[in-house]
Amino acid sequence: MPQLPAPAYPADVRARLDADAKEVIARYPGSRSALLPLLHLVQSEEGYVSRTGMAFCAETLDLTTAEVTAVATFYSMYRRRPSGDYQVGVCTNTLCAVMGGDAIFDTLKEHLGVGNDETTDDGKVTLEHIECNAACDFAPVVMVNWEFFDNQTPESAIRLVDDLIAGRTVEPTRGAPICSYKETARILAGFPDERPGAVEASGGAGPASLVGLRLAKGEALPKARVVAPRDGRPKDGQPHDPSPSEHLSSHDAPQQTSASDPEHPAGPAAEEGE
Repeated sequence: MPQLPAPAYPADVRARLDADAKEVIARYPGSRSALLPLLHLVQSEEGYVSRTGMAFCAETLDLTTAEVTAVATFYSMYRRRPSGDYQVGVCTNTLCAVMGGDAIFDTLKEHLGVGNDETTDDGKVTLEHIECNAACDFAPVVMVNWEFFDNQTPESAIRLVDDLIAGRTVEPTRGAPICSYKETARILAGFPDERPGAVEASGGAGPASLVGLRLAKGEALPKARVVAPRDGRPKDGQPHDPSPSEHLSSHDAPQQTSASDPEHPAGPAAEEGE
């Protein structure tokens, strides 16, 4: 059956969104280029991109709803149905998976009682697996509203979601303090984060991510660290003992992050045909 037209925003909400949209559109030489931030803007209103939000974007930018829908359904950052205050994404791509991401995701599904892309009954947490968080050197990685939580374990991930649900302060490994998903969406729409100290706290890549860049620039690096193999026996020296101020990846400072490694090693690969 054909759907009825999307309901309109209340007059006060529409007036506020019109003003914000006008500010966003003014940043671009062509109004169509403002579609992505406008989708974030309507997401900041309802916590997801509703049919009403897509109709608003289409009308504002003189597009068809089909054109807006094509974009909103292409990018995974746009939610298509109501979601929680905190979007908890667990990277289950190859490296994070073998480092413990699969174990973290399975643990959180059981602990929260939800499946992939589902929200807890209290509306606090939406859990989803993410293909890549672009932080392989800190695997396994969990993101909350697109802020990084590096070198996670099933136990630390449980503490993380419990703190979010309880309303306790949660600090990401890198990046600004955690805010709600709606607030995050407004920031992604291009509006400033007004929280005191939030901009200054917005970090970038960690030291492990920048080693290659520093080498490319010809910068001197600290004395090479020796990393112990997974059986714990160093080959040529002792493993590096990081200072509290260092933020190393799990590869620089091996951790017990995977449920299958090292207690259940895969063993040697069989020859082809065996």
